[in-house]
Amino acid sequence: MAIIAQASIDQVKAAADMVEIVGARTQLRKVGARWTGRCPFHEERTPSFSVNAADKLFYCFGCGMKGDLITFVKETEGLDFVGAIEWLAERHRIPLAYEETSPQAEAKRERRGRLLSLLEQAAVFYQRTLWESEAGASAREYLAKRRLGEDVCRAYRLGLSPGGAVLAGKARAKGFSQDELVAAGLVNRRGNDYYAGRLVFPLADARGRVLGFGARRMREDDPIPAKYVNSPESELFRKGSIVYGLDRARASITKEDRALVVEGYTDVLALHQAGLEATVASMGTALTEPQLKELRRLTGHLFLCFDADAAGEAATVRGMELAVRSGFDVRIVPLPAGKDPADAVEGFEELLAAAVGYLKHRVELEPKSQEGFDRVQRLIEAAPPGPERDEAARYAADRFGLPVRVAGASATVVGEASRKILGAADRLERDFLAICAARPDLAERYLGGLDDRHFDNPLHRRFRAYLAGEAEADEDLVGLRAELDATVAEEGLDEDVARELVLRLEERLVRRELADLSGEDLARTVELQGVLARIRDALEKVESELR
Repeated sequence: MAIIAQASIDQVKAAADMVEIVGARTQLRKVGARWTGRCPFHEERTPSFSVNAADKLFYCFGCGMKGDLITFVKETEGLDFVGAIEWLAERHRIPLAYEETSPQAEAKRERRGRLLSLLEQAAVFYQRTLWESEAGASAREYLAKRRLGEDVCRAYRLGLSPGGAVLAGKARAKGFSQDELVAAGLVNRRGNDYYAGRLVFPLADARGRVLGFGARRMREDDPIPAKYVNSPESELFRKGSIVYGLDRARASITKEDRALVVEGYTDVLALHQAGLEATVASMGTALTEPQLKELRRLTGHLFLCFDADAAGEAATVRGMELAVRSGFDVRIVPLPAGKDPADAVEGFEELLAAAVGYLKHRVELEPKSQEGFDRVQRLIEAAPPGPERDEAARYAADRFGLPVRVAGASATVVGEASRKILGAADRLERDFLAICAARPDLAERYLGGLDDRHFDNPLHRRFRAYLAGEAEADEDLVGLRAELDATVAEEGLDEDVARELVLRLEERLVRRELADLSGEDLARTVELQGVLARIRDALEKVESELR
């Protein structure tokens, strides 16, 4: 596959303005050498988000999100590394050079680019047909009856296929071949428009690139009986990989830390129009691994808004189970009987507030029988400890009239606290590394005398090796660097503190070796006691200077 040349990556990183990129997501103000603002990754009233514009790093003291320019783009735009580089390159109009492994790879990349261009031009053609032609009048009337305004329909780029060979003729005039029209899923075997006479919904990836279309029947005499048809599966279009509306909903999903997942295109439009902009559709009720992977980049909380019948279908339940196994907090939104989300936009927040957890929903689905109870029992026993499991167990006991076994106590949530309240040993290592990261001259002076024995935390050991030029940076190390960079600025760590910390790291190592010896090697014990005495003298001198 094609790989972006390192020179292009470096050029993109150098050209991008960190403050401009972050400032598009949250308002920043300059404080000293840094920029601060409210975190774009979680709701907060007091700004705790810190940006180093020079080194292009960010860190939030509130939620712990951290990283560099590329990390920020990946998280806010829902992209992988290559996608983030391409996104920045497009924004700054920087042509990318690729290192090709073979001529076949270059040809494949070029073909993909042409197909994407063809699909984009088709989307524009369909839009103009809907809004600017007489043929679009009935489709516009249909949208009005569904109470979908022009603004939201234009935002989601709805269009209309006029049918016939008009699209194909325009495409050929621009140099596209019949093979490319077929590969893009735009024409049928006769060369006519695949979606003839239908209302067209562009289906895009997380970056907004059109990969295919969904099309709704507008006429009773449509030769295709299905109400909706999608592009045929192709080298670009995979229905199970697309989350409809994700390119429009990314920012809201990240900010709200939740995704509202509905069934249909018009459900997305209706809820978005009502202000629920974190809404997407699963292209059918069964969630897939690729869709969940896209959503997991943005949030860990899913609200599934399917109609009553769909919420109990086996395929839908499998999708829910897959989401739970993927680490999502899954809640099911109860919809009024016979209504879909587009019909229930009024008071939809109240419906979200009444959403039930996945486990309780599964209990509700099981019939009141011994077999149903046995399945519920196995389900609850397999669930991780926590309030949701306890609630589901109580509900199951009431529903079936039988006690439900729940092994183990509820888990105590300590993750957030443990991240914020570091042990003294961990703080010692982090503060020292923070100074070294901020001051390469101090890193050169002090790191040479330290090795892995001075650091307990495996990540700190890797970071020491990175600062010493012994290892390459990866995503974890970039994130740690961003956090430590913000820590130095926030806590005022300087060279005097570095002198004290390196002595304390040495002192800790000597004390541990003495403890391990337990007096068995007298000569080594005496030697280490002398070293410890000298370290103590040095510490007393440093501490007196700091007073």
